[in-house]
Amino acid sequence: MRNLEQALLDHELITLRVIGEWLGIDLTGTDKATAVVELIETLAQVDLVRELEYLDPEETAALTDLVRQGGRSPVGIFARDHGEVRLMGPGRLEREEPWLDPASPTESLWYRGFLYRGFDQTDEGTLEFYYIPQELLNRLMPATPARPSPAFTADEPSLRPVEHPAEVLNPPTDAVDDLTTLLALAQRTGLLPDRLPNLDGLLMNPDRDRRSLLLTLATEMSLLRRSDDRLRPTRAALDWLQQSREAQLRALVDAWSRSAWNELRHTPDLVIEGENWQNDPLPARTALMDVLPADDRWYHQEDVIAVIHRQDPDFQRPDGNYETWYIRDQVSQDYLSGFDNWHQVEGRLLNFLIRGPLFWLGMVELSADIAPERAAYRLTPRALAWLGDEPAAADEVRVPLVVQPDGILLVPYNAGRFERFQAARIADPEPLAPGKPYRYRIVPSSLAEAQGQGITPERMLQFLETAGGRSVPVAVRRGISRWAEKGVEGRLQSVVVLRVGNAEILETLRTNPKTRDFIAETLGDLVVAIRRGEWENFRQAVAQLGLLLDVEGL
Repeated sequence: MRNLEQALLDHELITLRVIGEWLGIDLTGTDKATAVVELIETLAQVDLVRELEYLDPEETAALTDLVRQGGRSPVGIFARDHGEVRLMGPGRLEREEPWLDPASPTESLWYRGFLYRGFDQTDEGTLEFYYIPQELLNRLMPATPARPSPAFTADEPSLRPVEHPAEVLNPPTDAVDDLTTLLALAQRTGLLPDRLPNLDGLLMNPDRDRRSLLLTLATEMSLLRRSDDRLRPTRAALDWLQQSREAQLRALVDAWSRSAWNELRHTPDLVIEGENWQNDPLPARTALMDVLPADDRWYHQEDVIAVIHRQDPDFQRPDGNYETWYIRDQVSQDYLSGFDNWHQVEGRLLNFLIRGPLFWLGMVELSADIAPERAAYRLTPRALAWLGDEPAAADEVRVPLVVQPDGILLVPYNAGRFERFQAARIADPEPLAPGKPYRYRIVPSSLAEAQGQGITPERMLQFLETAGGRSVPVAVRRGISRWAEKGVEGRLQSVVVLRVGNAEILETLRTNPKTRDFIAETLGDLVVAIRRGEWENFRQAVAQLGLLLDVEGL
């Protein structure tokens, strides 16, 4: 920060004269530099400790607080506790004479020359501070009482263990399973990050925010790379897929701890607006992890949030300014500005960090009850090992996949993720059934895609035998071999069938420009197939020709 001379030079001349009057000197000249020199000389002789006795209790408390903070505090944070200084030009200062009736303890200290205002560089960027020049701070330090002990008082929030909840949500480990599914889809067709395919039934947890987190982490871990506007797996993805489940989770947690994925923009019940402001997601994670006790006991989430509110409320707004972010409540549509809305923004964010990313990554166990006064969590052994820098478990029991004679591949939950990824390269996924293995069906189109990626039928059969731990069923082996020799020998389709009474009607429909494009294929002398998604438009077109159709089973 600036020294005393620089601080005084930042003042208007009229403010220097006010400070001089309080010190008992008359600064009547018009040269600011001369006035600054006189003030420095006078302040050097003043007994600052004695001057503290003439301050009001509120002013003494404000100055003491600033000294305890090392002589500076962000303007927004200090003003929240001790008021602010009304900034005025020379003309308004002369008219209003604010020093005669200060609006706050801060403003009183400003006109007495104890406190100044300026910008300084910090780890969070350039912030504006109220500060005490070092020359004055050195003389004030012995006059201020030591910082109180941080011990909790009876009415202060604290973290105390609570009883085990009646119902709990066990920490999931399926983030690695769903990421395997996403990697497999990226391998087959590539993923468009902004236009993902319909994944209903394919993911263990379809939550869109969780899916966004997994894709972000995979990209930041270099498991996915962008190629031709699509995300595709990398060599690093194959290495990750072959790790143990615990090692895979550890890699995801490590990546999350430094990720650019912004929890604030995914926090439930908040609507984030505007592109002219941004927040850093890392301080919120740091503030939370610094407070969470490193043990396996249960704690109320509400208590965690209360402690952070008391100890480190400005973790994501270090300048203390709560007016510049455009955030609305999703229900009321009210803008949540000002420190009074801290619990509606920061509180919700901290709650989401616990019940969102930390839970998704298997780091916490949660109470099933989400009522604010009862919602609780506890750290899992996995989280405690991570916090203690203990290595993740490398051992894992893996079971083989099952190749059924009908061309269905059953991949148990505890099979290797690498084997499931490879299975998805040669077979189409089917919707998940709770408690059942993953199912993949070998079909000609999936075999053709695999062959297009350089996987020969021989390699397909070799993989199925190795991953299944036994010979491939004869029917499956024969089916893959016949496909390799003859291609597609049959196709099942879902179509709408039109049957007419005579061939003249069918000929009219084939030749009329209003109806001919709806006919996909001729199935017989009096039967044709209509494209399934267009049968209603076809019926309307036929009606315009004077032909009414009955509809059955559609």
